[in-house]
Amino acid sequence: MSWEMVAGLETHVELSTKTKIFCQCTTEFGGDPNTHCCPVCIGLPGTLPKLNKAVVEYAVKAGLATNCKIRNISKMDRKNYVYPDLPKAYQISQYDKPLCENGFITLSSGKNINITRIHIEEDAGKLIHERGDTYIDYNRGGVPLIEIVSEPDIRSIDEAVEYIEKLRLIMKYIGVSDVKMQEGSLRCDVNISIRKHGEEKFGTRAEIKNMNSLNFIAKAMEFEFNRQVDILENGGCVEQETRRYNAEQNITESMRGKEDADDYRYFRDPDLVTISISDDEIKNIKNSLPELPGEKLKRFTEEFALPMDDAELLTKYKKIAEYFESSCKNVTNKKLVSNYILGQIFRRLSTDTEKEEFLIKVSPEQLNELVLLTENKKLSSNMARNVLEQMLDTGKGVMSFISESDMEGIDESDLRAICEKAVTNNQKAAEEYKSGKEKAIGSIIGFIMKETKGKADAAKATEIVKQLIIKS
Repeated sequence: MSWEMVAGLETHVELSTKTKIFCQCTTEFGGDPNTHCCPVCIGLPGTLPKLNKAVVEYAVKAGLATNCKIRNISKMDRKNYVYPDLPKAYQISQYDKPLCENGFITLSSGKNINITRIHIEEDAGKLIHERGDTYIDYNRGGVPLIEIVSEPDIRSIDEAVEYIEKLRLIMKYIGVSDVKMQEGSLRCDVNISIRKHGEEKFGTRAEIKNMNSLNFIAKAMEFEFNRQVDILENGGCVEQETRRYNAEQNITESMRGKEDADDYRYFRDPDLVTISISDDEIKNIKNSLPELPGEKLKRFTEEFALPMDDAELLTKYKKIAEYFESSCKNVTNKKLVSNYILGQIFRRLSTDTEKEEFLIKVSPEQLNELVLLTENKKLSSNMARNVLEQMLDTGKGVMSFISESDMEGIDESDLRAICEKAVTNNQKAAEEYKSGKEKAIGSIIGFIMKETKGKADAAKATEIVKQLIIKS
């Protein structure tokens, strides 16, 4: 009987509030070490924390967007442990009364990955290892986090990656985080165990800490799954422990024995008041949520009649989805807009980061004008493609590259005469097409486009040429 993976994820998302969770220091990424911190951040004696209201609102947004129930009454707790990046020797977090509970995210397969809880907490500082020494930068200390804890519902690496991608996209859409994994705005701990297929009892789990790359998460899960299988098949026992992923060697390494909740000696933070949020406040936050990625995907396929592949690519990037919608004004065939974005425009954006930022020179209004001219047969599709390339290079509008004569088009009788000439001058291609080589028609259409300087409607020309060849 084969082995089954059982995994749950703890995802830490840095919130994009302007100031930290318990003080007025900036949350801006970067800066010289230890310049974005104050006595509260580093836990000097006599300092008192004050909870940032925006952190609570952002956490509630995240909970509502992931189908969670929101607690009206919550509190902050101290999680006690000693580590150099935690100057107070405790982290202010939430233990038994998290702000959000019992949510879920639906995968493309229709399977729900259940969310146990979402709680708020402060981030720790950062250890920097250089030339055998360790330095501590407390700039990150006190940056607000939400920790999103899933149930152990994940059964494969693909499910884990899709869950993180969907979670990341939701956080981006609702504006609570920039979720830049390369900057540590989204980090993931993976709890993983194995069992034989058909068994219900969970195996002993290992936790792989603090990964900020989908690639690393996938590789770490693959290695850890195989490591545990190897241990059990050779008669050993998997230990409950905390591990880290070593990217250079593509292995997971033991860090320490896995702690239980009792080891952290949780107790309520006496310096912070109870968090109280009314049903009306929750309702107002819910009403402020934008359209979520899943809802937008459904609308793009049902109302705009886009193929699922197009809709998934467009909604994968928030800025691109917004650009697409703005470009669709008064356009009947929304697929035309999608084709330009996913074709010519995407070819200019080679990386995920470039697609996320979506810094292009053509405004949605300019693309809309081009599409309307094409849809209304004022411009041929071939000419429109050429014009768009120039627009992408310069940022100028469509009318900078075409004249009135370009928009006159070619009437059908003139087009038919040119098609007849094209077939006559390309007899070999016509015969090849007639014998079943469909690609041969391309050279005939190319002749027509050259004759008309790109003004011919390629689809109409193809239709006429096929008729002429069949009749010949």
